[in-house]
Amino acid sequence: MLNKKENLLHLNWIKTNGMMPTIIQDFSSHSVLMHGYMNKEAFLKTQKEGFVTFYSRTKKRLWTKGEESGNLLKVIDIVTDCDYDTLLILVEPIGKTCHLNRKSCFFLKENASNFLSKLEEIIEDKKNFNADDNSYTASLYKSGTKRIAQKVGEEAVETILAAMKKDSDELINESSDLIYHLIVLLHDQNLNFNLIVENLKKRRIEKL
Repeated sequence: MLNKKENLLHLNWIKTNGMMPTIIQDFSSHSVLMHGYMNKEAFLKTQKEGFVTFYSRTKKRLWTKGEESGNLLKVIDIVTDCDYDTLLILVEPIGKTCHLNRKSCFFLKENASNFLSKLEEIIEDKKNFNADDNSYTASLYKSGTKRIAQKVGEEAVETILAAMKKDSDELINESSDLIYHLIVLLHDQNLNFNLIVENLKKRRIEKL
């Protein structure tokens, strides 16, 4: 996260007339969630409390996103652009960001990153299954960790066999099954796929 003293010195508040354009991005899916403005007070409050606070130009006051709805934006990191006149804040959204009950205020086309995030949301939601939920994902959670882990193992073997047969279509299908069951297992253990991605990034950097 940005150092308070250092970045108050570098941020170009004069150029922005005291209102810094601020872009909010989902840390996991990389989807752009919303855009707002911060003055110095909102910026410092955001850093201090760890939740995004804007300056509302209509209400003429500081406004913490989600202060009424509970749909807060938990700060993961804050970065600035090369001219120090725009902020990019990476967040973990709590609930839906848009007031229209959408994840993003922008109408985004589905891509690999946000699809995976959406898939994880569905899988995580299935952990809280009810008695009438007969979906496959809910049945996996009902069967317990041992069975979920066994399915990951079975799908891994089938993926290997498909590769050995050099059957591209079968390899794609089996790999899809493997990744799906792995995500179910991760969420069963209160983890998510983004933690795997971050770990891979660290490994790559360490080997350079």
